[in-house]
Amino acid sequence: MLFQNLSLSAELLRAVEEQGYSEATPIQAAAIPAVLDGRDILASAQTGTGKTAGFTLPLLQNLMASHVATKRRVIRGLILVPTRELAIQVSESVYAYGANLPLRSMQIFGGVSIRPQISKLRKGVDAVVATPGRLLDHVQQGTIELGHVEMLVLDEADRMLDMGFIRDIKRVLKLLPAERQNLLFSATFSKDILNLASTFLDDPVEIEIAPRNTAAERVTQVIHPVDKGRKRQLLSFRIGEGNWRQVLVFTRTKRGANRLATQLSEDGLDAVAIHGNKSQGARTKALKDFKSGAVRILVATDIAARGLDIEKLPYVVNFDLPQVPEDYVHRIGRTARAGEDGHAVSLVAADERSLLREIEKLLDTQIPQEVIEGFAPHGLNDDAPRSKKVRSRRRRPSQSKDSKSNPSASKRATSGDKPAKSTKKRTKPSEKPAKKRRKPAKKTAKPAGKRSTAAKRKKAASKKTGQSARRNTGKAPSKGRRQPQKTSR
Repeated sequence: MLFQNLSLSAELLRAVEEQGYSEATPIQAAAIPAVLDGRDILASAQTGTGKTAGFTLPLLQNLMASHVATKRRVIRGLILVPTRELAIQVSESVYAYGANLPLRSMQIFGGVSIRPQISKLRKGVDAVVATPGRLLDHVQQGTIELGHVEMLVLDEADRMLDMGFIRDIKRVLKLLPAERQNLLFSATFSKDILNLASTFLDDPVEIEIAPRNTAAERVTQVIHPVDKGRKRQLLSFRIGEGNWRQVLVFTRTKRGANRLATQLSEDGLDAVAIHGNKSQGARTKALKDFKSGAVRILVATDIAARGLDIEKLPYVVNFDLPQVPEDYVHRIGRTARAGEDGHAVSLVAADERSLLREIEKLLDTQIPQEVIEGFAPHGLNDDAPRSKKVRSRRRRPSQSKDSKSNPSASKRATSGDKPAKSTKKRTKPSEKPAKKRRKPAKKTAKPAGKRSTAAKRKKAASKKTGQSARRNTGKAPSKGRRQPQKTSR
């Protein structure tokens, strides 16, 4: 369907034409008329099918319908997204499609200074694209007012739930007016998403363009079995042999992304890492260099799996399989966008076979496997990961108690040598073994000031003896020697 048949304003049609589009995608053709009619939307479509324009265009037109030229602007459109990258992408779409409209918009996310955002909010905006955390920071500081919101959009709602934003979303919903239009867009749906939708969507129009949790049709998928320690070598080989010019590589951890980017650079392949620990400036520069071709390989964690819009990206590589099967769909959805073809390559080690089975179960298909010559893994035909060998602790039948206590004796016995004589002293039957002397118990010193009565009497008697001796002899008795007493006859 052409955009001209979707009841969009002339200003929006001109902006769409300037972006190089004329025909709407299935999700756009289904969502735009329903949103213009004021209906709530519960929409699901594959990544890269144009969901952003599906809610941005009708949102701008509805805001223009209620626009009143006043000195003070209030926020009437709110779009919540899970990540900074997605906030930047959606904000760029709002700016591009609204270029011919007298509306102001801005983006709000963390990782950057909050002061410029506060300054722009004070000037007044009509629409805001925000991540939940930074939005609530502004609410707490009293720098934003959400009491006039007419339209709410939750984009990539399933990702927001995966990232633990459910409480923040509920807090934001309490701050909004009761009467408003709600749109929920997501690449995949789950029971949690449906439960959330039931709490704030009012008789929504359900739109499902493709079956749930399916990969894009134009993506060619392949699995390369390989040992874990040789993944990096295989990746460098495939990029060099195929002369891949633009490759998006996904790792499971931030540290792994940094390490892999460094190793690929050492192999002579320009690579840069992007993840949550990078500053916003570094992440923006990395994306810019990758899109422009200045960097050949972008190594990313799943934070970049959502919201990256790279035109004609040919290759996506899963260096590590994701822990959540749905993330596989989002990763490979970065390629084969806007009708282009794409390739998704996954390097799978033995300990990742269970994750692969979960992904294939989700997709309800078996992904083709191809072993690269020279990189065949050990135990290729073994379906389960090999367990570590544990040495048995059983005694040999030939071992006796003596050999167990004396390992050298057991070795000689097995080799045919005579065992050495025992050095232990044998006792005769008539002799009784000597009893071990018990160590005398240590005497505990009595606390000072608490002497017994006997000790006091003894001390008093010794004083009397010394006094009598001095009276008789005039000399003090020597220490340690008892003086004889004189008796009168």
